Amino acid sequence: MPSPRASQALSRFTVLDLTRVRSGPTCVRQLADWGANVIKIDALLEDAAGEQPGGPRDGSDFQNLHRNKRAMTLNLKDARGLEVFKRLAAKADVIVENFRPDVKAKLGIDYESMRKINPRLVYGSISGFGQDGPYHKRPGFDQIAQGMGGLMSITGAPGQGPMRVGIPVADLTAGLFCATGILTALLEREVSGEGQWVQTSLLQAQIFMLDFQAARWLMEKDVAKQAGNNHPTSIPTGVFKTSDGYINIATTGGRIWERFAQAIGASEFLTHPDYATAPARSKNRDALNAAIDSLTEKKSTDTWVSELNAAGVPCGPIYSIDQMFEDDQVKHLGIAQDVPNAENRHLRLVGQPVTLSRTPSRMAARPPEFGEQTDEVLAEFGFGEREIAELRQGKVV
Repeated sequence: MPSPRASQALSRFTVLDLTRVRSGPTCVRQLADWGANVIKIDALLEDAAGEQPGGPRDGSDFQNLHRNKRAMTLNLKDARGLEVFKRLAAKADVIVENFRPDVKAKLGIDYESMRKINPRLVYGSISGFGQDGPYHKRPGFDQIAQGMGGLMSITGAPGQGPMRVGIPVADLTAGLFCATGILTALLEREVSGEGQWVQTSLLQAQIFMLDFQAARWLMEKDVAKQAGNNHPTSIPTGVFKTSDGYINIATTGGRIWERFAQAIGASEFLTHPDYATAPARSKNRDALNAAIDSLTEKKSTDTWVSELNAAGVPCGPIYSIDQMFEDDQVKHLGIAQDVPNAENRHLRLVGQPVTLSRTPSRMAARPPEFGEQTDEVLAEFGFGEREIAELRQGKVV
């Protein structure tokens, strides 16, 4: 029985997933969610009960990262296991790994070795700092990349020290960028007929995500600093008090500033010498924010969201995660999705944030148990029953 696919978009591609923890699984999840035939290689020497990097196998984090995949076990430290992997690689389209750069070479599964077996392979690698260079052997970790990549220096309130953001942004973006690189290489392969090595790192991804803040230094030699909830260039934009909480308000451009001042009953701001121009508002940001707070705290968040949106002023409530999933628009978008499973377990995970009109993504299969489809996958790659039994007896799979 063929395994269910999440989409038809990438159904012609087979992916061998050697990744662990977060950045690599994030990359492969993108491929699995768009229908690639993803085979997760569970290291046979790991604890099947779930004592592994990234948390327990039945935990929400692992479940969210590994849906729409199948799994097989394989001992890559055994010479016979390496031969099995080579047979898989000979027929696969993509390999993805996030080992430290020297590990794959020691195992004999590095790009150059795999390329000799299958020149069409697209080989995706994610590391902490790059595949070479002075730091390439260092272990990578998201928060280290956030700090070295400049993000923590511009996050948080001024004077309170560096602050990490609330998600592993370097891990996640490195995974997304690697997936984009793999898809680009697969498109190029249709022209050249050859695969290639796709490389990214947590540090590169984090620096790229600085975007305009990095460009401010490269182009203007302006070092961005912490600004708390204040937008660094559009003023006033930030968090303001209401009678029952807080609200985000954004006033980008003169027209929106005019509409905002009128909507909150402060048209005098438009002619006040401290607030009339953008440079003046930037210079007097703190005083302006305090003046706005004194007005916004007179009404509830819901009231301001209604009134400001009606006036054409961008704004929104500040939700906790549970409140966010109860929002009418979030429900309408359907990003929280149930995962079918024969065990009738409650599995509700975050779906793809992109929709395709003909080949949409869906939750097709629950995350696999440890090595759950080992025999099934090996059979698909041409291994016979006796051969599989011998591999099991030899503790290769």
